[in-house]
Amino acid sequence: MKLSHAKSVLKEMETISFQLPNGDLVPNHFHVTEVGKITKHFIDCGGTERNEEVVNFQLWNANDYDHRLHPEKLLNIIELSAKVLKIGDLEIEVEYQADTIGKFGLDFDGQHFLLTKKQTDCLAKGKCGIPVEKTKVKLSTLTDEPCCSPDGNCC
Repeated sequence: MKLSHAKSVLKEMETISFQLPNGDLVPNHFHVTEVGKITKHFIDCGGTERNEEVVNFQLWNANDYDHRLHPEKLLNIIELSAKVLKIGDLEIEVEYQADTIGKFGLDFDGQHFLLTKKQTDCLAKGKCGIPVEKTKVKLSTLTDEPCCSPDGNCC
């Protein structure tokens, strides 16, 4: 989810909730302890220099059970961060700690912000020897008709 989409959603909400990939909700008394811009400058395994930027929201639970972050307060935090840190309309990454700090993508289902699973990937598959995955065909879908006829000049 891009920052502009999150801001438009927050303008329409009365309460904020975040749902983990397993369906559990982040407790209502969470805090957003950071809104920032993370820049990653790196070289992939194929030797290509790359730059990535994301907006980072860090969610944190305390034993402050009376706390409830309201949408307009989070929107104000986002707008101040965007202005001071010169954050553009970047993808959002969310940090949340259960057993250890996890990084999640962000989506919205009309009711909750959804923390989505993120995966690693090789960015240089063609350069580092990772074989291209072959298309799998179910043998049961093949017909008995030959693909070539003896006089078809294809063999």
